[in-house]
Amino acid sequence: MTTLPAPAPQSPSTRHMSGIHLALLLIGALLVLASLGSLAVPEFPHMNQELAVVVAGTVLGILAILLGAAGLGRGIGDGAPQVTGTPGPQSPSPVHLSGQLDPGLSRWKWLLKWILAIPHLVVLALLWVAFPVVTIAAGLVILVTGRYPASWFQFSVGVLRWQWRVSFYAYGVLGTDAYPPFTLARGPYPAQFDVAYPARLSRWKVLVKSWLLALPHLLVIAALSGGSWDKEDTGISLVALLVLLAGAILLVTGRYQPGLFDFLLGLNRWIQRTVAYVALMTDAYPPFRLDQGPGEPAPGGLPV
Repeated sequence: MTTLPAPAPQSPSTRHMSGIHLALLLIGALLVLASLGSLAVPEFPHMNQELAVVVAGTVLGILAILLGAAGLGRGIGDGAPQVTGTPGPQSPSPVHLSGQLDPGLSRWKWLLKWILAIPHLVVLALLWVAFPVVTIAAGLVILVTGRYPASWFQFSVGVLRWQWRVSFYAYGVLGTDAYPPFTLARGPYPAQFDVAYPARLSRWKVLVKSWLLALPHLLVIAALSGGSWDKEDTGISLVALLVLLAGAILLVTGRYQPGLFDFLLGLNRWIQRTVAYVALMTDAYPPFRLDQGPGEPAPGGLPV
């Protein structure tokens, strides 16, 4: 089984370049939002010249996003693939999600974590503007070459990794009191996420797997997240209900119920596997099973 390498220490120049590329990406995301948002303004654009400004702003924003994402991806691991090769049918899932429950969680801090996480949520909102842009651009490259550009792949995995850390801390699990780091890269934290870099990807699947092949999983995720085809349905999601239940038990007893924790890890693992598949990062079809527990299951069914 191929193992993930430990994160390499970054030099000062690499950190500096990552900061520059992050700023470039965020500026690009803001430019895209501003350009596309102007289309919703009544009577705008009402001249061809103004429409040209919108198009130019959107194109410049997309270019800034792609350049920034490539730079950030190279900064995560010097542009190298995280894992080479494609797992076989008896290998673990190429999507690795894990979380370790803190033994001494605060009874009350979970009530404030969503407020403490606001700086992360602001950055993530902009990163999620960039994420589909990078995914679409990578899809075009895969369609021609059969390969996902390594630097964009690293960036996309980094966005999912960042979101998983914040979710584990603030709203999706409440499994740790350790504040998440502001980084796309791997590092020591109770919640870990990675995706094996594929040596090759199917060209034709790019056209269908994000919507057609993934549809059964998307329906399951919609149910787990409270989604519905009924626009008037505002029901709370199963994940949110379980997190609230875990928080209430923690507030009263001072203990996080292990069964709830394992079940929430399984739900989040199913969601993240599907997201990675829809985002074209793997051709391995997500399994229809709830792999509970803090770690990924090994081929024999035991957590690793």
